[in-house]
Amino acid sequence: MKILSKCALAASLTAASFFAQAGGHYVPGVEGIQAASVPPPGMYYLGYLVNYSIDELRAPGSSNTIPGSNTGTVSALANRLVYITNTEFLGANYGMETIVPVLRKSLNFNAAGISESSSGVGDIYVGPLVLGWHGGNWDAVAAAGLWFDNASSDTPSKPGNGYKSTMLTGGATYYFDAAKTWTGSALVRYEMNSTPNSGIKPGNQVSMEWGFGKSLGAVQIGLVGYDQWQTSNDSGAGASTDHSERHAIGAEVVYPLMKEAGVMLKAAYYDEYSAKGGTNPQPKGSTLRFTFVKAF
Repeated sequence: MKILSKCALAASLTAASFFAQAGGHYVPGVEGIQAASVPPPGMYYLGYLVNYSIDELRAPGSSNTIPGSNTGTVSALANRLVYITNTEFLGANYGMETIVPVLRKSLNFNAAGISESSSGVGDIYVGPLVLGWHGGNWDAVAAAGLWFDNASSDTPSKPGNGYKSTMLTGGATYYFDAAKTWTGSALVRYEMNSTPNSGIKPGNQVSMEWGFGKSLGAVQIGLVGYDQWQTSNDSGAGASTDHSERHAIGAEVVYPLMKEAGVMLKAAYYDEYSAKGGTNPQPKGSTLRFTFVKAF
């Protein structure tokens, strides 16, 4: 359990924008067990290898499936550097981070007449504020950062979203026993989106990721899931008052590959069991994710 605590991912260390969506940049399903536990002071590299498979599209304003073949895949490698300092602020360790995602989208939405693929560097995230608290049987996190609009976004398959997003994060992990073998965590991220260069401005959204884990010696297993809701109306020509949402459940395994070197591997699978469209259709599918962690 010690190595897991040392390499536990911070809830605030947000993941890359793997595919364009109605409400913002953040894509849930990249954090899981102990997601709200910030690692101790040091430098960390995290590589997220994610494949999101779109099975169908949900119609705008409803949970009805749009007829026809509307599928796609998005594969991404999000490269994240995290630095947690020894400096304390409000009783928490202060840190910062940056994320540079590289992704490929392949979309085949017959209903919209879209059949295209492209690859490239996605919108970059910079988080100048990460605060991590550690109690006797709990951890907590608070953070703030900005998603930039540096990537190309002129077609649906391009890697960028076409607008900036400010993101605020908060969460906590609770340890149910003295040995810290049973854990429960929840973290919430709130995105406030800016006006794009063209098209509809997406409403703000909130994402919640949760996990319940059990340590079995060196290995940790658990139940994980996420819920995401649009919280404000889209705006612009053609925008509606309908709000999108989606929900998923899955499982995760955490294994220390090289304990002495601070190397850890996480693997998780999520299945979206519910989704609803907003102004635009909402994808519904499944996510397979591998996370490589190296502590320096």
